Amino acid sequence: MAQNPPSPPAGKDIQFREFVLLCACLMAMNALSIDPMLPALPAIGRDLAIAQPNDRQLIISVYFLGLGIGSLLFGVLSDRYGRKKVLAWAMLLFILSSMACAAAQSFPVMLIGRACAGFFAGASRVITVGIVRDRFRGDAMARVMSLIFAVFMLIPVMAPSFGQAILWIAPWRWIFWALAIMASLILLWLMARMPETLRPENRMRITVGGLLHTVGTIMRTRSSIGHMLASGVVMGGLIGFILSVQQIFFDVFKAEEIFPIAFALMAAGMGVGSLVNSRLVSRFGARRLSQAALIAFILIAIVHVSVILSGRETIVTFMLLQGITMLTVAFTASNFSAISMEPFSKGAGVASSFQAFLTTALSATLGSIVGRAFNGTTLPLAMGLLVFGSLSFLIVIWAERGRLFTRPNNSGLRDVEFETVH
Repeated sequence: MAQNPPSPPAGKDIQFREFVLLCACLMAMNALSIDPMLPALPAIGRDLAIAQPNDRQLIISVYFLGLGIGSLLFGVLSDRYGRKKVLAWAMLLFILSSMACAAAQSFPVMLIGRACAGFFAGASRVITVGIVRDRFRGDAMARVMSLIFAVFMLIPVMAPSFGQAILWIAPWRWIFWALAIMASLILLWLMARMPETLRPENRMRITVGGLLHTVGTIMRTRSSIGHMLASGVVMGGLIGFILSVQQIFFDVFKAEEIFPIAFALMAAGMGVGSLVNSRLVSRFGARRLSQAALIAFILIAIVHVSVILSGRETIVTFMLLQGITMLTVAFTASNFSAISMEPFSKGAGVASSFQAFLTTALSATLGSIVGRAFNGTTLPLAMGLLVFGSLSFLIVIWAERGRLFTRPNNSGLRDVEFETVH
């Protein structure tokens, strides 16, 4: 059942739909920081004298590096000082970092700005998960997270087109200026409408012992650490896709003119999957849906590798198979997150930080391997998806002690209140 902390001051209430929309916009800051850059990478490479095409991927990779490190810090701070205050300061610094990227005159300065932007964007990711966990848990949290992802996925669907539209009328630097403006608007919305969700009794002092206790609990809780690891591994395929997709369309298929639309169609699979998951998770449970989706992920990757090795890969087969793959990823992302966070009502910020750090570090490392392996074909990406999906499934089997497609017999994990978030 939804957990209702003390009512906020008058005028600070927020309806459920607005709560979902605001949380989605907060999490979308990461997509806004990545996907609009994809069509601009060749122009950025020319202006900043980036010699090797694969080195342009570092503009994305260092962002993920900063994101992972920042994720480790901000959830901890939010458990001590409250979600809203820490998130607001981090967003302000994110805006300043984006402005620095817009003004960068060299590749090293750009990379420093991107790493800083990723570091501060880590707050929007982990604290938003902490905010949701303050209110919901289990399948209820999975349903809310799926709704957030369904709205959130509108951003990556539109983002490359947004980036391309800016390139038509302005230099690539205006992508960063536009990002800073949108983040500023989200910050103002946060300050005006979102109440503090962390109960006073759940605030934690920042001590080494306390942090080690929470991390120790995560490490000892097989389901939690297992689903964090499984999520990080399978998301490595998604990062590999993001790092490779611009070169695939520009260099393999020679279809740069349709790249924004093609990316939108493929990314739409995640939006559809998140929406469907939000409707089904209360009925079937997060474990059943995520495990079935992971099996489908592996089977699709097998088909894709077979198509490539048989010499039948075309832009149509690539888009179709990647779109279906993105749909299955939507079922694993929100459900794995909710399952791993089930035990943490107190210390949700620390747990969310550790989850985000672990999954980001794993996915960024594995995805970078796939991206750097780009060789003018789609085979490295497809093989990466197959290997990562298979490894993730083995980790889930370990986490569930071999008992798949089960569901906790706890109605409290499934009930959710959809009227007002107090």
